[in-house]
Amino acid sequence: MRQYGVISTRQLEELGYARDAVARAALRGQLHRLYRGVYAVGHRYLNDHGRHLAAVLACEPGAMLSHQSAGWLWGLLASPSGTIHVTAPTRRHAKSSLRLHFATLAEDDLAIRDGIPVTGVPRTMLDLAASLSRHRFDRVLERSEERGLFDLGEVDSVLERVRGHVGVGRMRRAIALYRPPAFTRSQLERRFLELVRDASLPTPAMNYNLAGYELDAYWEAERFVVELDVYETHGTRAAFERDRLRQEDLKLIGVEMIRVTAPRLDCEPEAVLDRLAALLARRRHASS
Repeated sequence: MRQYGVISTRQLEELGYARDAVARAALRGQLHRLYRGVYAVGHRYLNDHGRHLAAVLACEPGAMLSHQSAGWLWGLLASPSGTIHVTAPTRRHAKSSLRLHFATLAEDDLAIRDGIPVTGVPRTMLDLAASLSRHRFDRVLERSEERGLFDLGEVDSVLERVRGHVGVGRMRRAIALYRPPAFTRSQLERRFLELVRDASLPTPAMNYNLAGYELDAYWEAERFVVELDVYETHGTRAAFERDRLRQEDLKLIGVEMIRVTAPRLDCEPEAVLDRLAALLARRRHASS
């Protein structure tokens, strides 16, 4: 295992060093005490990985890097926090510069990353859901997807195992966007039209042709478009470019467009309709 220039007394004993030999090495400056029972070898200048491994070694046995510190190690957070977070199965005395958490973790929640014991990605995200703002946690999920670390099945598994965790509710809400869409395209169009009518908003023309484009929902009087997005139909680079060009072309002829995704319409239909009503009213006011 990579040690980043740190070692524990337990590891030294396993290598055959007696405790008095360790004490003499410390007096000679060959070992530099970082925590009780944890030393830097030869010098005190450690990189971030060395500092975090030292903190885990100081809290053994069974300690794991966790929370913001684990988020950084997995690449879900851009930089390490000033306080190192460690989760251990038994309560211990607090150590300076460390934040200790007590939890008995399941085998599936344990991992090794860059030679450092760390909570697995799903458990790390659950811990972060309890402590980060909604915006920052949404970015954590986005980073996990970008890095190929997001697995919905594993996330659901940790949510099932740790039902009493503070982050469960927040995480369930945040991952709704990552679940398979509740609607096919045709179902999405029907559901959208039903909601518009229930809200007593003007009924749009559906699948309307304008300027060479087929528009999902078009209000001719307001010159306003809603595009109903199902992720799977917009997953290529060419589709991404076409969507941006379509929006620019419509804007040039005075037509405003917004996008409504299937997960958003499923999870927060009232908010979608409130925004739509406000936007239509603004368009009517601007043209009057």
